[in-house]
Amino acid sequence: MVRTARGSLYTGITTDVERRFSEHQAGAPKGARSLRGKGPLELVFSAEAGDRSRASRLEWHIKQWTRPRKEALARGELSLPDVV
Repeated sequence: MVRTARGSLYTGITTDVERRFSEHQAGAPKGARSLRGKGPLELVFSAEAGDRSRASRLEWHIKQWTRPRKEALARGELSLPDVV
């Protein structure tokens, strides 16, 4: 999860967190369009998912959460759901 300068949270998946975060920070052409011009960015949460399929399911679940629940995850007060 990435936090924008205005406090918005962006959730996505990748096989290389450091590379993808650098792309987001750099902006176009490889960074997410929704993050362009919204820096500085802060990586607030990342976790190993095991495989791309599970990562996609986790991403979908997290995107359904309320902001307070996402913030709790970012603070380490909440753990990821067991998604099969």
